[in-house]
Amino acid sequence: MSTLGWIVCSGILMSAIALIGSITLVLKEATLQRIVLPLVAFAAGSLIGGAFFHMIPAGMIKYGQNETFYLWVLTGFTVFLGLEQVLHWHHCRRAAAPCKQPLTYLILVGDGLHNFIGGLAIAGTFLIDVRLGVTAWLAAAAHEIPQELGDFAVPTLGYRSVRIQPGKGNDAL
Repeated sequence: MSTLGWIVCSGILMSAIALIGSITLVLKEATLQRIVLPLVAFAAGSLIGGAFFHMIPAGMIKYGQNETFYLWVLTGFTVFLGLEQVLHWHHCRRAAAPCKQPLTYLILVGDGLHNFIGGLAIAGTFLIDVRLGVTAWLAAAAHEIPQELGDFAVPTLGYRSVRIQPGKGNDAL
């Protein structure tokens, strides 16, 4: 199979794996309420574990254990925390409903950007070597399952909390 064939097939398979989160669409409200926190915790734990056990140590090996490296890591955390707080404040200031709802559109935008950049990286590794591309794809697929479960559960719960009104005949959704 050509390199382009490997890239296209791996993209289609990764998209199918990404749909594992869609299982949350068919769950009853009570079941989703019960499992959403563990799903999100599982997704966040896998991402934080990837950062602290893989990415930060790799950065320390490449750039050394100096203050500049730690300053960049701290800056990254601070900037994204500030961005989330500003966007959440802007959302809550305009919202008529209680503001303890998740900002579901941010999760979808972030997930789309994450998947696009990951797809580019995997395609790049296939261009270098097909065996390396398969290895990168397997690593990304293992990471994708918990991440997609959490990323899909939160928007589903946010959508349901806006759309479902008890006593209005839509409790079966």
